[in-house]
Order: sequence, then structure tokens, then C-alpha cells
Amino acid sequence: MKLIKLITVLLVFSIATPSFSQGSGQGVAPTEQQLEQFKKLPKAQQKALAEKYGIDLDSLGILDGGQAQDKENRDQESRSILPRDSDNEGTENLTDEEKFKPKEEEIKPFGYELFSGEPTTFTPSENALVPNTYVVGAGDSFTINLYGKESFNDEVIVDREGRLAIDKLQPVNVAGMQYNEVVELIKNKIEQEMIGVKAFVSMGKTRTIRVMVLGEAYKPGAYTIPSLSSITHALFVSGGLSDIGSLRNIQLKRAGETIQILDLYDLLIKGDSSDDVNLKPGDVVFIPPVGKQVTVSGEVRRPAIFELKGSESIDDLIAMAGGLNAQAYPQKTVVERFTGNSSKTILQLELTEHTQYIAKNGDTIKIPASSDELDNAVTLLGAVTYPGNYSWTKGDKISRLFTSIKSDLLPTADYDYALVVREFNEKGDIEIHQFSPLEASKNNSKSNIELQPRDIIVVFSRFQTKDEEETALKTLALTKGQLELREKIKLWNKYEEKQFYEFIDLGGSLEKELAEQLAEEESKKITSITDLLNNQEKELKESDYAAFSREKLLKPIVAKLNQQSTYRSDVKIFGIRGEVRFSGIYPLPVNATVKEAVLAAGGLKESTYLDKAEITRYDNQKKSSLEHVTINLNEALASDTSEKFGIQSKDSISIYPIPNWQKDLQIEIVGEVRFPGVYSIRKGEDLTSVLQRAGGFTEFSYPQGAIFTRESIRFQEQQQLNKLSEDLRRDIATKSFNSSITDSSLSYKDMDSLITDLAKVRAVGRLVIDLPAIERGKEHLPLQNQDVLYIPTKSNSISVVGEVNFATSHIYNAGLSLDDYINRSGGYKQRADEDRIYIIKASGLVEVPNEGSWFAANKADHLNPGDTIVVPLDTEHVDNLTMWSTATQILYQMGVALAAISSL
Repeated sequence: MKLIKLITVLLVFSIATPSFSQGSGQGVAPTEQQLEQFKKLPKAQQKALAEKYGIDLDSLGILDGGQAQDKENRDQESRSILPRDSDNEGTENLTDEEKFKPKEEEIKPFGYELFSGEPTTFTPSENALVPNTYVVGAGDSFTINLYGKESFNDEVIVDREGRLAIDKLQPVNVAGMQYNEVVELIKNKIEQEMIGVKAFVSMGKTRTIRVMVLGEAYKPGAYTIPSLSSITHALFVSGGLSDIGSLRNIQLKRAGETIQILDLYDLLIKGDSSDDVNLKPGDVVFIPPVGKQVTVSGEVRRPAIFELKGSESIDDLIAMAGGLNAQAYPQKTVVERFTGNSSKTILQLELTEHTQYIAKNGDTIKIPASSDELDNAVTLLGAVTYPGNYSWTKGDKISRLFTSIKSDLLPTADYDYALVVREFNEKGDIEIHQFSPLEASKNNSKSNIELQPRDIIVVFSRFQTKDEEETALKTLALTKGQLELREKIKLWNKYEEKQFYEFIDLGGSLEKELAEQLAEEESKKITSITDLLNNQEKELKESDYAAFSREKLLKPIVAKLNQQSTYRSDVKIFGIRGEVRFSGIYPLPVNATVKEAVLAAGGLKESTYLDKAEITRYDNQKKSSLEHVTINLNEALASDTSEKFGIQSKDSISIYPIPNWQKDLQIEIVGEVRFPGVYSIRKGEDLTSVLQRAGGFTEFSYPQGAIFTRESIRFQEQQQLNKLSEDLRRDIATKSFNSSITDSSLSYKDMDSLITDLAKVRAVGRLVIDLPAIERGKEHLPLQNQDVLYIPTKSNSISVVGEVNFATSHIYNAGLSLDDYINRSGGYKQRADEDRIYIIKASGLVEVPNEGSWFAANKADHLNPGDTIVVPLDTEHVDNLTMWSTATQILYQMGVALAAISSL
């Protein structure tokens, strides 16, 4: 016990001192004597102490030589039937798609995983029922209980000579007898020799026997096992079979003869353990190399490599593989077979009840899966409540899918536009049929189309962008179920969208990039449709579109139509632009008319001109010839026939607005009018009439100082400011590379900062007007949308800014001249440019007073209340120090020249 306590303290100390296990000089290391004493402890005690204190015995070097070598061998040895950690190496360099891409399942030999691992003490339980046929031998013990006249309870052991000695009784020889015979012998002997006593006899501990496991075992050798052990127990003890061991021909040899052959397939597949007999001392379990093997893969429940025993049929092999999966298509089974001449051959099998097939070594049997193509089914996609596949029977129509327009469609669905995508030949080429879900639910004959097998029905959203869709959903009184559907729409992510594209792509025959390229190449041939795309008011990103918008759902369909077009078959698309909700390119339906084209584009806007529309069309005979067909849109919308108002391949339909159509145009009047506010105007209305509607000026107004801004002018000014900023930046950047330019006092960084500040300036868009003249009707100003007029209060001041000593404002005095106001501001600064003084009038007009005579420049009638006098900076000014430095340099150079001349 003292030794155990010492070792315990030693182990605890090793936890607290990491250097203990490393053998460094920083900690107290155990002596060799202590380690030797620890090694002498029972293995169970060593393991218990190590587990209690979390110590790795390997790091302490306590494992004996044999165990350490075994561990090293296990670390270095790899078995093909076990996954290795190295399989996951290098994944850090893979892309997300490569990491999450499903890996092909590796086909492994069947049955070996049962024994994978290291040798184990998988032995029968001591409490297991002893069979009557068990042969008793030396070392077995029996528990004998006597009751009656005498009571006795004892455990007796069969000695080395096979005798069983019971107290007060003569020993009996039981070696070689069966268990039930020994029990009967003991009972009879006690009853005969001890009158009035009965006995209860049971088996105690069984003896151990020594057997050999040889051949292709994982760890071949001699093993001591309980006497009740069978062949499989010996296999577990030896670690199972090696990679080339046979599971179907395990031989039990006794005294040089094979007395039993164990086929583990019977045990693993059928659960039959009748051949798994008990072992006897000296038995040899021999595992020969594996025999012929066949690989069964594909649509079976248990794909694996199976060992052949003899004459297995194809049905036997399928049974070994667990049978066929539900999606298996055995009629197209393929067998790959080695021919012996460095090549393989292929056998085609149609698995039936009478298939004749003789398996050969190395055969690979592949059972393919059935096609994913649906038979006698239609598919419903898009803005519907229950998307998916539906059964089809002859005579089914669209109305069967939309029994209730409210419950079967999402709240965002377009009730007037949906498509049936139908294959019409073996190549998978498609044609388009257009219908109205609302009319189909009412059993309208034109919209209630009869369905065909493999039809795809696509229902669109009536919104194009996510913002429109979200705004509309917020205003709807949605039920609980509709709210859940709304959340589903929000959760439409890239993965779901990709799956949707693949599904609607009619079998995945198109790659997205290829489809877009084909569509682009085709659109280059269609000038009018290209113009349509280029003239769209707003370009949206892919992520901005609503989940079931036309932009998203039509893209693969249009791409497919482009792909299937040939010189004999025109591409079945058309374009529509103008006063429709969704301008764009659309698939051309069968027997399409202008009315259907308008519905495809989301319907007409309020501003549509119904008396005229135009179709730009390619001549069917001369592909390069264009013609323009003018139609009456009113008549076209009222007609359902395609004779007069039919549309053809690559037609481009232009829908015009009403002449002089305008939306709600508004201007804002702010300030000193009787009724300031926002006024609605008609296109081209004059400012004079709006001033009259506003009640005219108040008595406090100062119309000479009115400020008028216009959005179009502000936009132009902002463009000019941006251009100026970019031009300056480019000039400075160019000059910064010219080392000869050193006269600038500012660094490039300072100049860049100035240009950045200039870029932040926002244009005002002011238009200089003479408001009093406009109010009297002498001048006219046609108004535009978003114009703003500000009429200030009367001002009684004159402002002086710029290069004066004190820039300020002064009370207006009609008797003061321009110079008087400047003098009142402290006079000119040294760098003032007196010749370029100008006046900014209250109306925004700029006057230069020094254009006339000196007398005229000083007349007081140039100034009015609210004016601003601006004294600019003289950019050519030279300070005194620089001037005298230059003059001195000139005089010096002249003196040097004179001295040189006089010396001649």
C-alpha cells in the first residue's frame, strides 16, 4: 500500500509539473527504481491509477517492450477496411463546393468491418448456460448443494487426473464425460451413498484452453481462451482477419484433420451460427486466403466486394448485397469483366427470373438507377402554394390544379399570366402555351388548357422587384397561412434558386452561363429587342428581383428557346416595350396575339395610347428585311384571334403613351405670397398664372430678390462641377510627374484635399428671373416639375465681401456710392483687385460697375437693397519682399554687365 501511495503522489506531481513527462531538468523526474516498482503492479492497477489522474502511460515510458512494440505497429500499420485520418488531409485548400460535394462511396469487402480493430478479450460470459454436450475436463469446477438430512454447500474442481473429489464421498473420474452425464453421476452417487440427502449440481467456473489461430489472421498465434469459446471467439481474440483472409472457408483443424468449415456469410447474412462449434484444447483455427471476389455496386442496399464460394447465381449475389433499391433498374445491369489480355469487356444483363450468369473472379456488377424523368405527371412551379409534381391522367386540364384561386396561389401571384412549358419532340425541344390562372379556374376554354405528360406549369409574381413585393405584402390582410408563405418567399436563397433553375431547365440540359451567352448572341441579331433592353429606365441586380419575378423564371426558358432555334426554326421569342408594366423579352406562345403579349408584360399603364401601336417585324423570306406594322391597340385587345393581330418570331411591339401625357406635375412657392404651398400644374403652364393662384405678393415681399430653382438646371450644374473636379484632378496628377514644375506652393496632398472639397459642393440649380416683370405678364416662364420659387422679405442692407479689411453688411442708403460702402468696410486689402469689382444683385444678376466711365461707376443708382459688393482677389499680386528681391537681382546683373563692358 505504501508503494501505491508513493506512485499516486508521483503521478499527481507529474500532472502539476509538465516537465515530468518530458524528462526535462526543470522538474523532479521519477527514478528508474520507482518506475520499475510501478511496472510490477498489476496492469489493472496501473491503468486505474493512470485513468484517475489523466496520465498517459506511453509518455512515461511505462509500457513494456512487447506492448510498446504492438502500439508502434498499430500506429504504422494501415488496414484497407478502416478509414484513415489522412483521408481528410488537404481539405483546408478545397473550395466550399468541393468540401460539401458528396463523395462517391468507396466499395469495401463485405464482412471485414465486424472484426476491424485490435485483438480483444471477447470471451463467453462466465454466467452463460453450459450446454449438456459440454465435455468436462481438468480445471472445471462444480457447485454442489446438499439438502435433506444433511446440508452441504461446496465448490469442487476437477483435478489434473480428471477426478472430482466430493467431501465424504469416494472420488469419481469425470474427465471426458459430457456435462449432463456428470451431473447425473453426482446426483446418483450422493443419493446412493448418503441416505436421505438430495443434491443440486451446477457448473461453476469453466477451465481455459489453448488454441492456435493461424493463416490470414490479423494477429496469428496461440491464445488461451475459455473452454466454452467457439470459432468466432477465437477470431475476435486474434483481432479478426487480415485484408486477404477468407470469410467463407474458415477451417477448424483437430489432430491434423479438418472437422468443421465455418462460412461467416451464413452468420452475417442469415444469422446461422450452427457451424460455429465450440473449441477444444489444441484446436487450430486456420484462415486461408480469400478466394474469388465479385463487386456489386449501384442501386443495391449493401454495395460491397463479395467472396464467391462456388456456384452463386446472380440472385444469390443480389441477396448478399441486401436486395435492390426501389429506384434500381435491373434491366440495364452492366458487368465489367477482365478478359486476361490486359483489357476489360462489358456484359449487358437484363436481370429476370431466368437470367443465366456465371460469376468470374474480378467481375464488377453495376445496377443502374431508374431515370428521374416523371411519367404520367405534371410539375407546378412558381408563385403557388403547393409546388411540386402532380399525377396526370388523360383529359386533365389546368383547372384541376387550381381548384381555389385564393388558396392555391400565393398572394403575390399574377392571375392573368402563366405558362405551360411542353416538350413536343424526342430531342426535348419545348413550346410555350400561355393562359390566365383566373380564367382557367372559371373553366374558360382558351385558358383551361388540356395537359400533357411532363408539362411544366409556371406561375409568376405580379411584382418585379423585392421592394415592390414587400410593400404589397405589408398592405395585405394576410391569414396565418399566407404569413408563413410570405416568410418562405423571404427565405428564397441562392441554393433554392439554383435548384429551381436546374428543375425548370427541363432536365438540366443548359448551363446557366451557356444559356446567357446564347441569349446574348441571339439578341445581337435582333436590333429592336436589343434597343429595348438598352433603353430600360433602370438596371437591376439579380438579387433585387422578386423571388418569382418574370426576370428570374423566364431566363432559363428564353435560353432554351434560343438554344433549340435553327436555320429551319426561328427562335420563339418576342419583345415588348413602352407603356407596359414589365418591358422585356418573352417566350412566344403558340398562336400568340398582341393581347397575350400585353398580358405577358403585366398589362398596360394608365398613360397608354390605345389608338395606335407598332410591331417591328422581320420578313420571313428576307431575314435582314424589317417592316413596321401599325395596329389599333383597342381592336387588338378586344380580339382573341391571331389572324389580324397575331405576333411572330422576333417581333418587337412598341406601346406608345398618350400625346402630352403627364403625371402629377408640381411646383412649390415659399415665402411672401398670400397662399404659399405646393401647386399642381399642367404641362407648359406659366409662372404668372400660378402667382395669381397663390394670391399675389404680400406687402412684405421683395420680388426683386426672388430665388427660383429648377431640378434640371441643378442636375446640369452638378455634372459640370463633377467634370471640373475630375479635370483639375487629372491636370494636377499630370503635372505632379513633371519635375520641372516647382513653382506651386501647395503639395499634391494639399491640392488633392482642395479638389476633394470641391467635389463635395452641391449645385443649387438657380435660374435668374425678373419676377416683377413675370408677375406683370411682361415676361413668361413655362414651369417644370419640382420647380421651387422663394420670395424673400424686404431687405434694407448692402453686403460687402471679399478683399476688404472688414467684410460686413450695411444699412442701405440711396445717397452712398460703391466706394462709400467699401470705405465703411475698412477699405481695400493689399491684394484686392480694384479693377474687377462686381455687384451681385438680389435677383442673382451680376453687374460690373466699371464698364462705363469712372463717374458712372460711382453712381448710387447701381445699388439696391439686398445687393452684394464683391471685391475679388488680385491673382497677379506680388508682395514687396519678392518685388525688391527681384529688383535687386536685376540691378546686380546690370552692374555685372556694365563692369564687363568697361573692362573691354
